[in-house]
Parts: sequence; structure tokens; C-alpha cells
Amino acid sequence: MSCTISQHLEIVKGDKNDYESLSHYHYRESHVGPYAAIFALKGEFSTAERLQTVGVIVYAMPAAGCQLRTTATGGLFAGLDKSARLKLIGKNIRTISRVIIEPRFRSLGLAAAIVRETMPLMNVPFIEALAVMGRVNPFFEKAGMARFDAPPSVGCIRLIEAFSAVGVDEVDLVDLRLVQQKLDGLRRPAAGFIEREIVKFLQGYGKRRFMQGGIERTRFIAGKLTDRPVYYLWKNPNEELRI
Repeated sequence: MSCTISQHLEIVKGDKNDYESLSHYHYRESHVGPYAAIFALKGEFSTAERLQTVGVIVYAMPAAGCQLRTTATGGLFAGLDKSARLKLIGKNIRTISRVIIEPRFRSLGLAAAIVRETMPLMNVPFIEALAVMGRVNPFFEKAGMARFDAPPSVGCIRLIEAFSAVGVDEVDLVDLRLVQQKLDGLRRPAAGFIEREIVKFLQGYGKRRFMQGGIERTRFIAGKLTDRPVYYLWKNPNEELRI
């Protein structure tokens, strides 16, 4: 089955070869593991002897546990024993694990289109996705999925509040040089206070806890404070929950 989305492009059932032809364009380049379905966005161009894969979407079976899923579904899959929960999740949810568009065809709305047009083809009540880059490129929302933001961890909240106490607001974190200037300009006791808080925060990041003060450490910390995963969920209006 295929869905035409433009005059020269169509979505068709794909396979691992389609994914692997584009996997090096994904920020998490890796071999695709077990999957539920792959759809490819293909086009016929005058210089090509056969259809060219310009986009791919990979659907996988859902993970057993996901706190944001519980929030998004109002606890629909919670409160069951492990075996019953796994069966219910497996019958009703598929997860989008990869969406890749070949760079020459980006900024055309194709990522949203391939998500929007393939979700109904999975024939399950729910489609979910978890995206670290959701705040940067919200194409899942454009495809009709509802967004649920992960709350910051206790450690992140503590450090954000500590930064605020010494004059570094959360909105400043997008400008690393500004943040570094403010940190470098601190005097005692503020400088000692924020250094102790940073050291405590980094304890959970392995060798990163030994990072010396400077722009690289600030970049790492800012990334951890701002790049929280975003969960997306789509409810198929034509599918009922399967018990």
C-alpha cells in the first residue's frame, strides 16, 4: 500500500536496506534492531535508474516502561501485573524509533508527512515517540501527535535554582558565553557556592565529574539542563483499545 504526498514522491513499504541507506544522516547512527514496520519515502528522478529512497520511518515494539506514557494515557497501562501490562502494551502501541529525511529534501515538511501518513497504517490505537530533539524540530506535533514534556530531575531543578540565585537565569542557558561571563565574574561567597553545586550535579555523570571550570563544562551542563526528552502520543480515532 502506498500514499502519494506529492507529484514525485510516494510512501511505500520499506525494509532494512532503505533504513541503512539513510542511517548515516541520523544523529544516532546505528543498525536497526527488531522492528514492527519500515516505510520508505521514494521518488523517481530523471537521473536515477530506479526509485530513490529520500526518507524512511521505522516503527518498533514499545518499551515496557515509560513514565511519560503513563502521564499521556492517564494511567491506562498502569496498575497491572508485569505480564498483563506487557500484553496490553504490545497489542495497543507502536513506537516510532527513527525518522530520517535525506538532507537535500529537508525543510519541505516531509518528516511530518511521513509520520502523519504512516501512523494509520500501523492499525493500532496508539503511536508514540520519544525525541531528545523535539524542542528543536517539532515535526511530530506538525504530524498531529500530542506533546508531553519530561519534567526536570531533582538535580536539574536544584542547579537551575542555584544558578538563579547567583544571577544566571534559565533563559540565559541558550547563550553559553553569557553564562560563562557571569560565572567568571562571580566573587566570594557566590563563586564558592555555585562551584559546590556544580560539583554535586556532576557526580552522576561518571568522568564528567572531574571536568574543570570553563566553557566546555558549561556547555555540558547547559545541555543536561535544557535537552530533556519530549514524549509524543497519537490516538488513532479508528481503533478501539484491544484487551
